[in-house]
Amino acid sequence: MTLLKLFLSFLQIGAFSFGGGYAAMPLIQSQVVDLHNWLTVGEFTDLVTIAEMTPGPIAVNAATFVGTRIAGLPGALIATAGCILPSCIFVTTLAFIYMRYRKLSLLQGILGSLRPAVVAMIANAGLTILISAFFVSGTASFVLSNIQFRYIAYFAAAMVLLRKVKMNPIKVMVLCGVFEVVWSVGAELLARL
Repeated sequence: MTLLKLFLSFLQIGAFSFGGGYAAMPLIQSQVVDLHNWLTVGEFTDLVTIAEMTPGPIAVNAATFVGTRIAGLPGALIATAGCILPSCIFVTTLAFIYMRYRKLSLLQGILGSLRPAVVAMIANAGLTILISAFFVSGTASFVLSNIQFRYIAYFAAAMVLLRKVKMNPIKVMVLCGVFEVVWSVGAELLARL
């Protein structure tokens, strides 16, 4: 039953996640965190980080991770198959339709109308990740004990390094990781004193 739930959940995600992996994140969160309670919000944030760091499409990496977590290797295979099956069918069908009817204005209008929806889904995923990273409770509550100022500082520094300094994103990620390790070790040493 669990394998069937995994397959159907990721089949829905694969079928409705237009716009790539970031657009799929709200759908994955809805299925994995809200509907089935397979992961907590904190674990979902870790999932997003792992899915971004590993090679391959984010949604497929997320499906493989969740499947492994819930049902081991069979779960990983079933969840991944569910995630990619709709894309295989859609892309094959759309390639045929597009090649045959690409000059029709109706088709161009449909493609144009999907763009704003994809942007909204990506923005939603970004806000969800930021809120879960910046606030201890995972909700945007502006109580001082709920705000993680250190992570906000990392985010601001990373944005400056990426946008103004034009630093390589891999170097920025490594730098943030190094700062977090230094912070954690320093906090642990202070706690022991």
